[in-house]
Amino acid sequence: MGLTQPDFPQVDPETFLQRPFFDRIRVLGAHWADHGFGTPKMVHLIYLIKVFVFYGGVGIALATLTSGLNPLHVTEWWNQPIVYQKLVLWTVLVEVLGIGGSWGPLAGHFKPMTGGLLYWLRPQTIRLPPWPGKVPFTAGDSRTPFDIAVYALILANLLVAIALPGIASSSLDSVVADNQGLVNPALMYPLIALFVVIGLRDKVIFIAARSEQYLPAMIFFGFLPFIDMIVALKLLIVSVWVGAGISKLGHHFSMVIPPMLSNTPWLPSKRIKRAHYRNFPEDMRPSKLAGGVGHVLGTIVEVITPLVLLFSTSKSLTVAAVVLMVGFHFFILSTFPLAVPLEWNLLFAYASVFLFLGFPAWDGYALSDTSMPWAMVLIAAALCFFPVLGNLRPDLVSFLPSMRQYAGNWASATWAFAPGAEEKLDQHIVRPAKNTRTQLLASYPAEVADVVMHQLLAWRSMHSQGRALYSLLMRHLGADIDTYTLREAEFSCNSLVAFNFGDGHLHDERLIAALQRRCNFAPGEFTVAWIESQPIHKGTQRFKVIDAALGVVETGTYRVIDAVNEQPWLPNGPIPFQVDWTLDVDARRAVTDPEVVHEPQMRSEDRSATQVRLTDQAPQ
Repeated sequence: MGLTQPDFPQVDPETFLQRPFFDRIRVLGAHWADHGFGTPKMVHLIYLIKVFVFYGGVGIALATLTSGLNPLHVTEWWNQPIVYQKLVLWTVLVEVLGIGGSWGPLAGHFKPMTGGLLYWLRPQTIRLPPWPGKVPFTAGDSRTPFDIAVYALILANLLVAIALPGIASSSLDSVVADNQGLVNPALMYPLIALFVVIGLRDKVIFIAARSEQYLPAMIFFGFLPFIDMIVALKLLIVSVWVGAGISKLGHHFSMVIPPMLSNTPWLPSKRIKRAHYRNFPEDMRPSKLAGGVGHVLGTIVEVITPLVLLFSTSKSLTVAAVVLMVGFHFFILSTFPLAVPLEWNLLFAYASVFLFLGFPAWDGYALSDTSMPWAMVLIAAALCFFPVLGNLRPDLVSFLPSMRQYAGNWASATWAFAPGAEEKLDQHIVRPAKNTRTQLLASYPAEVADVVMHQLLAWRSMHSQGRALYSLLMRHLGADIDTYTLREAEFSCNSLVAFNFGDGHLHDERLIAALQRRCNFAPGEFTVAWIESQPIHKGTQRFKVIDAALGVVETGTYRVIDAVNEQPWLPNGPIPFQVDWTLDVDARRAVTDPEVVHEPQMRSEDRSATQVRLTDQAPQ
């Protein structure tokens, strides 16, 4: 891999699409094991500049200079509460602008590299309200001037809170003599309200801002006295760590480790990378080493170490735990995981130091030092509510509020277009960017772009969800899987709504219905295999098959172990499924008798000449 040149798979681009689909997956899966995405080193340098110079450097400068501190005198500001507050708000601003996580080529944003504000300040782009039929004034899927105004006010409120100097706080003065005050709590009240409003109007912006973690922090900034605020912030970060650690229990996380390490730019050794697969290239399931790395260095560290930090009154033990968590976050940052949550990892590394060494338990910041124990109990319960509910009922809670970040247990989807049908997205969807493949055409020939798009499909196949998704499409498309255009839905979603972070709830049947209202796909032109995350207490996952023109056409379950035990290229055919329900209107009848289709409503135009295929062939 060179500085400017990618490590391209050793295939003939001109004949690549002529090969059977699963041959393509097998070849590119083996390439991923050795080279990852094959990204040029220059791309990683761009990310490093973004996270350390722009996010870190500019953020520290803003937080310190606006608070009367010198950014070069680290010992003076590292434990100043206002600096921590402003760095949290700066992180929210970076994320909600679209220049934090899910940015750039490793998230499918090639040209332009930024989504975020380019979409959310533009009228008529797609928005996705979470409960449009239940919450008044939230129905519809087009961005309005009101949505743009609310989003712009969020940006302005964040900038004002960062730019203004702190105000005096008696609760802070009583315990920290030399301080620069706190962010004015009054600035948090409209910000909290604005995030609630935008969240009800468009869940994409709410999730992109990482509101499940930063909104509680804003509430603490606005309503709690200083010691209670610090204790609550400790509870918040520990709930994130422990929730993420617990969600990694099970089969999925072991499957995350091999492709993640294969994509690590500082790990050039093919021998080490291949050691994380059972028997490269014949058996691409995770090895025992991968399971050990995942569950010992990952799950155990992420569950036990935070609890040590929360309850320890030993200075040496706390220092050791802080060093471990800082190393943990820098390791994740260094692997450049897809969706690239680099800023989040850097903030959490700093938060580990600030919260547990800057305001340690032995100096009066233990759980027992709170002035409102009843409030801390309620806060702890509230912080645990969505992770618990989300792991028991993943259909009710999005991936990030469930604290399943990079656990491998994702709601996921694969899109399948009839030849030429994908072009309708470029023709009819209002957005500042085109389809991911179209973006690539600015830099690569069409045949090379097709290979790059298949690399993402190969990456998905190396996880448990990929085996289930491709099994569903194998059943529904049959031999047409070799000629249909398959796309990794997470990346396609990024190009349509600006953001995704492993969250299939952002591209479920509601997004598909929004696309259908604009593009009018014929039955059979756009088929989606979609699966929900695994509940923590069950061994199955639920699936849906969606036809854009017909809606959901099939639902059911499959056993996770069946997907885990298969190879990425499904040499034994599709895994077994338990079909619970199948739509009794097939694609051909929908074309000849369109009155049978009521949702989503399609534009009136002649569809009789469009070639379709029967999608309703699942066993009853």
